[in-house]
Amino acid sequence: MPSREFYTMPTLRLVVAAPADVQADVVVVPVPSEGTVPALPDGLTAAIGALRDGKELKGEPFEMHWLRADELASPRVLLLGAGSGASMSTDVARRLGTTAGLAARSRGQGHVAVLASGALQAEEHVRALAEGLTLAAFHVDAYKTKDRKLADLQSAAIVVSEGAASTLADAVALGGVLGEATNVARAVAHEPPNVLTPAVLAERAVELFAGTPVSVEVLDEAALRDKQMGLLLGVAQGSVNAPRMIVLTYEPDANRESGVGSRESQDAPAAAPVLGLVGKAVTFDTGGISIKPADNMDRMKYDMCGGAAVLGAFHALARVGAPCKVIGVIPSVENMPSGTAFRPGDVLTGASGLTVEITNTDAEGRLILGDALWYARQLGATHLVDIATLTGACAVALGRVASGLFGTPDTWRDAVREAGTRGGDFLWPLPMTDDYKELLKSDIADMVNAAGTRYGGAISAAIFLKAFAGDAAWAHLDIAGTAWADEPKPYQPKGPTGVAVRTLIELARSAGSWA
Repeated sequence: MPSREFYTMPTLRLVVAAPADVQADVVVVPVPSEGTVPALPDGLTAAIGALRDGKELKGEPFEMHWLRADELASPRVLLLGAGSGASMSTDVARRLGTTAGLAARSRGQGHVAVLASGALQAEEHVRALAEGLTLAAFHVDAYKTKDRKLADLQSAAIVVSEGAASTLADAVALGGVLGEATNVARAVAHEPPNVLTPAVLAERAVELFAGTPVSVEVLDEAALRDKQMGLLLGVAQGSVNAPRMIVLTYEPDANRESGVGSRESQDAPAAAPVLGLVGKAVTFDTGGISIKPADNMDRMKYDMCGGAAVLGAFHALARVGAPCKVIGVIPSVENMPSGTAFRPGDVLTGASGLTVEITNTDAEGRLILGDALWYARQLGATHLVDIATLTGACAVALGRVASGLFGTPDTWRDAVREAGTRGGDFLWPLPMTDDYKELLKSDIADMVNAAGTRYGGAISAAIFLKAFAGDAAWAHLDIAGTAWADEPKPYQPKGPTGVAVRTLIELARSAGSWA
């Protein structure tokens, strides 16, 4: 799908073997901060004990210590701090897997094996290890033609005891699917803006889902005009690269066979909930006439991470399925300054009929999402989630750790938050009371697109979006602070994070709990 190879999918294996017999370039031994390590040959056990006694190895999370152990079939060993066994979680297990894979790649090694023992042998932790190892295969330097720092990760084995193996093979496979879905989103997000225009993004979506249970429809500029999507078209009019709207549809097997939930039957009462995922995809955002500062403007290629998350989620759903129908709507534009660009003071009319006075052309994401949310409802979505790198204000409020979460009713917002917790995304609810509506009052239109104050920016943006969600259950994820990593960590290189992909997959797959 991408123009460059942003990741190689490693061969994932569940292996039942004694540590001494494991064949790999690197054997990774997770070392807890207290308690025992896996059953290892005497010499290696003694070496670990000596390091612990000398305080050279404390077992703190993601601490690394390399050594050789000639008693193993693979003498290159990485001792990887795993923290307290009592605090083991899927998040920690996922990060251990990614750290192990990246560490092996940094040493030029393409075949890694992780010894899973104790708490790490739980099914959910094995799945997370496999997911993390898959995430480690991502290349942030795909456009380099020389001096690439990391080797390809070709294979990854998770080594367990014989008694646990029968229940864990499926967990490894699922972890690979989830990890690859996130890598798909990261690959799309990392493409340069001169390569990934709205039209190219649409072409990539068609290629990605060819031959899968996910159908793709692309609305070009003429179709968008026919549907009177004036908010999206207003943002797009300053660029020579025409807009697109990508529509993805996943039907459960029964519906695909019977036609239930097809577009031809949209006028009939909904027999089952339909999940609508709406992802902002501004392939490059200059801010338009309200132009951004030059510093870090290159990062604005990431302003389509919401749309990338939706693509990644559907990539997984095409493989593992979901019990409900899922619709994805990805509005894609460039926001550029030119003689044809929309201006502060303009009034745009959305497909919903609502009018918007433009007070800041850099508040463009909420405009394209407004038309997209309306369209998702027309396609039958009863439960909506929109995902967007929407406001710097959310990053100011929550930093680079948590994504902002808004929604109504509270039960739906909480269901989305719980899906995020299970999937490994940290979502933090923010208020959205009627008092904040005052921020969006306009003298000449139904509302303004940006409040005339720097206070409560993430909240006023959410209030704006709610106007287009109607009576549907709706949630909004503001991922402006979490969509990319500014500083590298052992488990996350600098660059796109693929945030929210796991939340969307988990939400779709757990439809039985909220439907």
